[in-house]
Amino acid sequence: MRRGIAATAIAATLALAATACGGSDSDGGSADGPVTLTWWDTSNATNEAPVYQALVSEFEKANPKIKVKYVNVPFDQAQNKFDTAAGAKGAPDVLRAEVGWTPAFAKKGYFVPLDGTEALADQAKFRPSLIKQAQFEGKTYGVPLVTDTLALVYNKALFAQAGIVKAPATWDELKADAALVKEKAGVDGFWGSTAGYYAQPFLYGEGTDTVDTAAKKVTIASAPAVKGLDTWKGLFDGPGLHKADVTADAYAHIQDAFVNGKVAAIIQGPWEITNFYKGSAFKDKANLGIATVPAGSAGTAGAPTGGHNLSVYAGSDKAHTAAAMKFVNFMTSAKSQETIALKNSTLPTRDDAYTAQVKADPGIAGFQSVLPAAKPRPELPEYSSLWTPMDTTLPKVADGKESVADATRSLEQDMAKLVPGFTK
Repeated sequence: MRRGIAATAIAATLALAATACGGSDSDGGSADGPVTLTWWDTSNATNEAPVYQALVSEFEKANPKIKVKYVNVPFDQAQNKFDTAAGAKGAPDVLRAEVGWTPAFAKKGYFVPLDGTEALADQAKFRPSLIKQAQFEGKTYGVPLVTDTLALVYNKALFAQAGIVKAPATWDELKADAALVKEKAGVDGFWGSTAGYYAQPFLYGEGTDTVDTAAKKVTIASAPAVKGLDTWKGLFDGPGLHKADVTADAYAHIQDAFVNGKVAAIIQGPWEITNFYKGSAFKDKANLGIATVPAGSAGTAGAPTGGHNLSVYAGSDKAHTAAAMKFVNFMTSAKSQETIALKNSTLPTRDDAYTAQVKADPGIAGFQSVLPAAKPRPELPEYSSLWTPMDTTLPKVADGKESVADATRSLEQDMAKLVPGFTK
């Protein structure tokens, strides 16, 4: 749901916000009396939310003067709902915000800086890169709750059938391995995505990005970026390379083929770990191979960092803000993160939550091993929006309807409109 949201939806959002706002609760928000916090959780309502609800109960038991009104908001609606609610001064006290939303809402003044607060008391325990991407203009506006990145995930049995003994380290090696898998195992060796987010490793592999934030310049049409996208396009045509799927259901098609052994490798994130195990190819979890995304000609490999932070609404009163700090600290503690990882197979954001029990899951252990190649997003509120024009343009390139050169020139124009003050 975008800006320009239908009037009925706005009304529904404001109604939800009105009932959700910490400052509007009937408990009055007294510092000495009971406080009812409102938390908007954006996790999957079926698979993940029950774990968070159980943790809420634990928190309430340990803090009898604080109640938590849990509201599960669909992820694809939450950003606009919160934007609308905060603009109307009626947002929830705590938001589970995707990492890209954090600087954007901080820029608008919707989040409280957390430096030196109880919420961020354990700052030294978190991975520095994850704290960095929760910052805007030198202040920290979120505590990392879960993290993710992209990796090359592969079917060990199919690779072994093709005589491949280690995961490819470069895109050229991946092409060669895909041909071997096709020849020896009879299935495609690799199926790539046409989504912008999934093209990011090809840019990093050439040492570039969509923008250069230090130079305030759009770089998607630079020579390294064109080279990276040429490599990306080259993985849709050749022996063992599945042709591009430009349908609306492409994500599901790729995922289904991989988990059922119809393609040997894809690029994917840890949010699919539990779904990998549901497929026929990974009934034996040990068959799931996870490796750092291949490197480009620059010799380096990199993948975007995703995940979610917990942030505190700047419009809450003093009592609700104090309670929110305590709640965020509890939810991001090592014990809570271990619980979340064990139940939801998500990646913790602090090293002390990677206990032996957590690392016994080969999916989590595998993705933990590729985290060093995860690149934090730049401190640019508009950065995540740059994938939207790529989502529209890249399928046309992959389908052969537009050249990489023409597409990058078009993207350069589109992206320049999204980052005011940047040159082309």
